[in-house]
Amino acid sequence: MPARNEIQEAILRRKGTAQDDVRRDYLKKLTELTGRDTILYASAFASPKSPQIPGIAFSITSDDIQGFMSAMHGLKGDKLDIILHSPGGSMEAADQIVQYLRRKYNHIRAIIPQNAMSAATMISCACDSIVMGKHSALGPIDPQVSFPTATGIFTSPAQAILDEFDQAKSEIKNDQSTIPLWASKIQAYPHGFLQMCQTTLKLSKEKVEEWLKQYMFKGEENAEQTAKKIAQWLGNAKEHKTHGRPIGIEQAISHGLKIEKLEDNQDFQEAVLSVFHATVVTFQVTECVKMVENQNGRGVYSQIQIQAIPVPTRGAAG
Repeated sequence: MPARNEIQEAILRRKGTAQDDVRRDYLKKLTELTGRDTILYASAFASPKSPQIPGIAFSITSDDIQGFMSAMHGLKGDKLDIILHSPGGSMEAADQIVQYLRRKYNHIRAIIPQNAMSAATMISCACDSIVMGKHSALGPIDPQVSFPTATGIFTSPAQAILDEFDQAKSEIKNDQSTIPLWASKIQAYPHGFLQMCQTTLKLSKEKVEEWLKQYMFKGEENAEQTAKKIAQWLGNAKEHKTHGRPIGIEQAISHGLKIEKLEDNQDFQEAVLSVFHATVVTFQVTECVKMVENQNGRGVYSQIQIQAIPVPTRGAAG
């Protein structure tokens, strides 16, 4: 398997659309190896340029359904491999993507070349199996909620908001002098925010439980109990401590998810990681920040141009 720096050097020696040609060639080879349709969904959230770009550009959003519509055009198989590399995003968008894919494919396999977190983990749980390497990671599904403040958009795990409300009730009950402090904090939240947090947290677990039962554990005797147990574990913010905490392959297996080990098939591992390395290089050498692409080179690509702001300098004293 060519290393990432070898792929990068090969691309940089060429001109024009070399990065696209190389990536698409590897995607095509992966499909030829597996005999399954392949869709790559990846964003540049882990690249060095990510701190300069709004997080929404890397996230799963409702606009992505257009990318999947384009990528699925002309595909004729009933089995799909979806390569996922994403920090997550909108639960509602993930739900729409899952519904769209499952109407077309009888069997879907999620391939995680590095990270599929949050809403991307939810999409993985709507598949029949998940392929992970020793380096791969899923993430907790506890939803994040955002609202505007005087200093910008504030984002927090929904469970953290609920915990803060519980803490407020407990402290006020024991010491009413804390009422002004808590009142000022709680008034900063939009009307109905507590209810929204409760509903969103409940829905994320319910959707994952539903998908696991319907797809990954379909027809199994204890499907309902297994699905519920896994969904509760993935959505347990208190256990995972942070929303971005990585869940590795051994932990995923031990909690009952159907995991295929990437390293068990050397040819398959080489094909998958070649696609991923070529994708990472594409993000490095172009302005592309997210892509949805099939093995025929059809898809949608998001680009953001980063412009350096010149820093004024003082002239030397004469």
